[in-house]
Amino acid sequence: MNRHAASAPVDIDATLLRRWRLVDFDAAADKEARGAILIIAGSRELAGAALLAAVGSLRAGAGKLVVATAASVAPGLALALPEARVVALPETRAGGLTAAGLDRIEPLVEQADALLVGPGLADERATRGFVKALLARSAAVPLVLDALAIGAASSLSGFDRTALLTPHAGEMAHLTGLSKSLIVADPRRHAQRLARQLNVVVALKGACTVIAAPDGRCWRHAKAVPGLATSGSGDVLAGIVAGLMARGADPAQAAAWAVWVHSRAAVALARRLGPLGYLARELAAEVPGLLRGLTPTRPRR
Repeated sequence: MNRHAASAPVDIDATLLRRWRLVDFDAAADKEARGAILIIAGSRELAGAALLAAVGSLRAGAGKLVVATAASVAPGLALALPEARVVALPETRAGGLTAAGLDRIEPLVEQADALLVGPGLADERATRGFVKALLARSAAVPLVLDALAIGAASSLSGFDRTALLTPHAGEMAHLTGLSKSLIVADPRRHAQRLARQLNVVVALKGACTVIAAPDGRCWRHAKAVPGLATSGSGDVLAGIVAGLMARGADPAQAAAWAVWVHSRAAVALARRLGPLGYLARELAAEVPGLLRGLTPTRPRR
């Protein structure tokens, strides 16, 4: 296939995922084998986003976790997340992260198997500067840009690393300069175009989520789950994606698995609690069982 030829979307379902197996690990595998993840997230008004993403990554099976967050919330986050190392980073007056903090986390980036940046970050201008500086000086670690961090991609001509963007329609509109209505009318077209332009995998989130790879491949997941439209839901999804990437999944595979598992977690909660009113924090606990339900998986060699 022509590298840039757009393909028809493949539906994401359990049958597809059983063929598209995740790497698995035997009982002797330690936490190093399951991958290390660094999450750069959170601000003084959105500390919970970092917590949701972090728990999502661990529930997806990542072995080691470091969270780098705003200094004002780092102590509280460390208490709320005893499984992780938490690193405090300097903030702008508006609550964003400053590039001065990169010296503190550069060694951690180099040790990571996946890097998630964005959930709960504040100060759009500072975030763009922070992400640009991070990309300029960091190793080519597989990368997920979520939430406010996605905006940094607008100033890039393309990515020279394995990377995934996870915008919803509003963020996609902001990134591309198109109207939200145009994005919603044809998500596949716009996801594939951006993926090709930036050499990146794009997971355009919505009731019908479209995942597009730069080589033209495309997947979709369409299932109406009203309860997922709740605060923090996207943060959990970003954490699941990054956790699967830390385990060795490529961005498209991680996104496909994460979108399906995230949706099925919501279905399970809706059956027990009702279609609306369950919390984003409750989604992650469903993930291990759903992943187990799609085994057997292929052992790492």
